[in-house]
Amino acid sequence: MPKRPYLTSILLAASATVGAYPRSDLPSTTFSHKDWELACDNTRTCRAAGYHEEDEGPNATILLTRAAGPNQPIKVELQLADDERHPAPDQLAMSIDGRALGTVRTDPKSSLFTLTDAQVRTLLPALLKDGRIAWTGKGTTWTISTAGANAVLLKMDEFQGRIDTPGALVRKGSKPESNVLPPLPAPDIQAAPVSQDKNPIKLSAAETRELKAALRKTVKEGDCELLDSTAETAGELEVRRFTKDKLLVSHTCWIAAYNTGDGYWVVDAKPPYSAVLVTTSATDYDDGVITSFQKGRGIADCVATATWTWDGRAFAHTSGKTTGMCRQITPGGAWDLPTLVTRVHKSR
Repeated sequence: MPKRPYLTSILLAASATVGAYPRSDLPSTTFSHKDWELACDNTRTCRAAGYHEEDEGPNATILLTRAAGPNQPIKVELQLADDERHPAPDQLAMSIDGRALGTVRTDPKSSLFTLTDAQVRTLLPALLKDGRIAWTGKGTTWTISTAGANAVLLKMDEFQGRIDTPGALVRKGSKPESNVLPPLPAPDIQAAPVSQDKNPIKLSAAETRELKAALRKTVKEGDCELLDSTAETAGELEVRRFTKDKLLVSHTCWIAAYNTGDGYWVVDAKPPYSAVLVTTSATDYDDGVITSFQKGRGIADCVATATWTWDGRAFAHTSGKTTGMCRQITPGGAWDLPTLVTRVHKSR
């Protein structure tokens, strides 16, 4: 079954941009090993998710979240799968290697369980030593695999500059906490107004040929095969007013078993068009925002999303995230694991 590497490839494809801001100057990373995965975003906040052993139910997952900077605490949340056979109780008894660690209660708004500071302090070393971590309620026991935790948490320490410091999760040392990398602010993006005219622009046959030729120059071989297809499923060029001197053009680029990808370009209003590609994995556009929503598999228990927002010069890449591994936790995915976060300010 598809795991994290497949979702990562979807996110990378959805994030591929030419005319949008690539934001290669912003740090981020993803990593997975066995039953654990990591996503660190451009503010240097890291999120590590661990799951039940695959094919061993009942299903559950935990999320460790840690902001960048010295002396930062770790928040740990537990999520139980939507499963009629194993309904989630309001309260669970936590244990590690058979030792009782008190209870955790669900948040009625989020259906998540948040561990106490004392429980987190006991959990962290158990993750590195293959401890049996369990939560029990109403006759059912949920467990989390430790396979891969060591490698993922070490990668988390490395990204945040914590290795050999007292606050490191895996490789502790005596280097001062002041050596830890500081947090970075999320970029501010000012959204610019765009045309609200939704009427399609009709082009002549000659104009269509010239426009397609301009679009073709912007894509790599295999990235938008349907641009030149005559099949009915390939669709047609959609051209709309965008700004005073620009048009927004879209066309289906590819169709897979349970995903599709549309190409979006910003072009000059008149030939030779000078097309600029935004992405070939879009699924929607509305009021200056292009969105990509791609499933990791057909049941959509894991997805990858991305957005691009028009700022008056180009489409700025404004978000990118996955929801974690395909482990049948909940429809739409278990967690928000961003690699790109921004603050978008709407135009008035």
